Amino acid sequence: MTVGAPGALIGRGRRADIYDLGNGRVLRRYREGPRQVEREAEVMTHARAHGAPVPEVFDVAGTTDLILEAVSGPTMLQDLTRRPWRVVAHSRTLARLHNLVHAVDAFEWLREPFGPGNRLLHVDLHPENVILTKQGPQVIDWEGAAQGPPEADIAMCWVLMRTSEIPGPPVQRRVGAAGQALFSRLFLSACPGLDTSWLATAAEYRIADPTVTARERTRLARLSGRHHRRAGRTR
Repeated sequence: MTVGAPGALIGRGRRADIYDLGNGRVLRRYREGPRQVEREAEVMTHARAHGAPVPEVFDVAGTTDLILEAVSGPTMLQDLTRRPWRVVAHSRTLARLHNLVHAVDAFEWLREPFGPGNRLLHVDLHPENVILTKQGPQVIDWEGAAQGPPEADIAMCWVLMRTSEIPGPPVQRRVGAAGQALFSRLFLSACPGLDTSWLATAAEYRIADPTVTARERTRLARLSGRHHRRAGRTR
């Protein structure tokens, strides 16, 4: 399929733009290519077929375009900003979404950034990548999917939430940081039994991301060192 001039721009993410194609479909177009959109589409279709709430994939076009089911609603992060009293419910929902993703057998050709394991990992499953539709939450942005141990995916989510920089004036950043800490703690409590050494592993993986800011890098380095010391004392 070839997509010419897309419809109206309705969303803009870190790497891709979303255009309305009408008839319940959207175009997700990466701003830089080429990308492995066929593999991303295959993972999404596989996850959806095995019980994970994922938008339907209709087609791929070239090396940058995915034709997807249009899902409408706020992100979990947007809803938390507007209705912070839902923090407990949303933290449990996020933990449940991780469980649904990790219940899926991974393709053998997926990368293994955290070591061996046959479970499907999203690697970026946090409140900004969950759309709250009237029919239920939908998990988006599957480009970084991998295989491995579920604990790594949970740790990555916690690290992303705990260390991501909050924009805005100082008061807004302080309030946001308090909310981050609370949500992160609740999420981790909804995922019992996690070995904290995974948090250091996830922090080290995150540091290598070129989009990480200087402040985030400092937090990640501190987190990585702290959890390495804790893990060392328990051995």
